[in-house]
Amino acid sequence: MFNNALTPGGKPLLDINAGGGGGGSPETPDLEGLAEWDQTYMLRALQLAVDAYEQDEVPVGAVVVHEGRIIGAGGNQREALKDPTAHAEMIAITQAAAALGNWRLSGCTLYVTLEPCPMCAGAILQARIPRVVYGAVDPKGGAVDTLYQILSDSRLNHRSDITSGVMATDCAALLTAFFREKRQQGKK
Repeated sequence: MFNNALTPGGKPLLDINAGGGGGGSPETPDLEGLAEWDQTYMLRALQLAVDAYEQDEVPVGAVVVHEGRIIGAGGNQREALKDPTAHAEMIAITQAAAALGNWRLSGCTLYVTLEPCPMCAGAILQARIPRVVYGAVDPKGGAVDTLYQILSDSRLNHRSDITSGVMATDCAALLTAFFREKRQQGKK
């Protein structure tokens, strides 16, 4: 669905279903172009969240980007896998580590549609991801800014730069629609 989309520089995004990269490596953005890149990659995460919604999963999507390429991507799969750890971030981080052949994801950025929970924030720290961009806040489980500030806690040996609120309205609207539908069906 998104494989033919272009980065802000007009180059194709990585086809995450292909084994390679499909045509040239996009350049890493400068600070001025960062907001545009953030929107581009958040859109991909949002599309993965829509895919999760269509699979009756809580609609959260995540991508890990390294040197302008998506190297890990996923949507929530807790229901399908019967696995409480199958959050979008965990799936994307695992794929990214495999793609780089290293558990240290230095030089990467994680884009996720919902503020990470404590488990995912811990995985972000363990993977040494230097930058996290998220969409909607999570007032009931957010561990980046809302309930906890795990990624900026100076007592820990690693911290991540945080950008919040990217496409927040769209990210939140998808979650709201999902949970409204579940309440109407009598499910939590």
